[in-house]
Amino acid sequence: MIKLTKLNGEEFVLNANLIQFVESRPDTFITLTTEDRVIVRETPDEVVRRCLEYSRAIRTIPGLSGQGDL
Repeated sequence: MIKLTKLNGEEFVLNANLIQFVESRPDTFITLTTEDRVIVRETPDEVVRRCLEYSRAIRTIPGLSGQGDL
C-alpha cells in the first residue's frame, strides 16, 4: 500500500499491486487494473518510487515474503 494525495489535498492509501499505468497529462493519472482512474498530486516518478519502496519492504519483512513458516 502506498500513500498518495488527491488533487483536493485528501490523502489516501492505494494498493500498489493494482496499478496498471501511470501517466503525466500534466496531472498524474493512475489507471488501475480495474480500469478505475485516480488523479494525484505526486509526479509519476514519485509514484514509481513509492511503489518500489513498498515492493522492497514487503520482501524484507519476515513472514510477508511467502517464505516463512506457514
